[in-house]
Amino acid sequence: MIRGCWVARPKSWEVDDELWAVIEPLLPKVERRARHPGRKRYPDRLVFQGILFVLHTGDREHLPQELGFGSGMTCWRRLAEWTEAGVWPRLHEALLTKRRSVDALDFSRAAVEGSHPGAKRGSKAGRSPVDRGRTGSKHHLITDATGIPLAAPLTGGNHNDVTQLIPLLHAVPPVRGKRGRPRRRPDVVLGDRGYDHDKYRRRLWDLGVKPLLARRGTQHGSGLGTQRRFVERAFARLRWFRRLRIRSEIRDDIHEAFLTLGCALICWRRLKNHSAIEA
Repeated sequence: MIRGCWVARPKSWEVDDELWAVIEPLLPKVERRARHPGRKRYPDRLVFQGILFVLHTGDREHLPQELGFGSGMTCWRRLAEWTEAGVWPRLHEALLTKRRSVDALDFSRAAVEGSHPGAKRGSKAGRSPVDRGRTGSKHHLITDATGIPLAAPLTGGNHNDVTQLIPLLHAVPPVRGKRGRPRRRPDVVLGDRGYDHDKYRRRLWDLGVKPLLARRGTQHGSGLGTQRRFVERAFARLRWFRRLRIRSEIRDDIHEAFLTLGCALICWRRLKNHSAIEA
């Protein structure tokens, strides 16, 4: 049975063997009890596909049983279990490492941006000063020079963009893939007028990062917006995942899990496209 909430691209939630080879080692191993084993644990791969189905479609009620993902409660419990085990940040870091190992990650520039998905509940929700005082959360995103998400933390909607600039940089994981020390800092950070503050410019210089931030009061047309376009495209790609368009989770960690998983999937898809071009 086809439901109206399904996305137009069929089977976008399916996991191929290459991606599963990256994910499976990161999942916690659960040994079945010898005595009173209970019902057999549903296969991790099918449950993960059910989680991807929810991420892609935004389904808030139940999963179509004919797709074989198990029940919605099974997927929710496994999502919470894997979130607590720290699977999603490690998956994102592993895929960033793969990109860097094939020269598909560019730290010469990074761009930062914030976006309001809207939310009614959760500790990381607050009244937004730029959205008529509506309660909501905020996605903060930093990407490399090609639009690959490096980190995407969640805050309340009442957090100013500039106050999250340094935490955004610190949220970038150590990316290996090359000989030498892991890379965490871009050479240059681009931001719009919301990040214009001399205090934070100095803090960026202290971290060895050159700030390229638009000045308040200056006219449009300086060209900085064109240079920052890749972070806006990254946000557009995150909005492909309907579950990220409007926050519906009460638990902050669950919404952050979906957000980090969305970033990881963008890395994976761009990595496959890069490999296809190289081939």
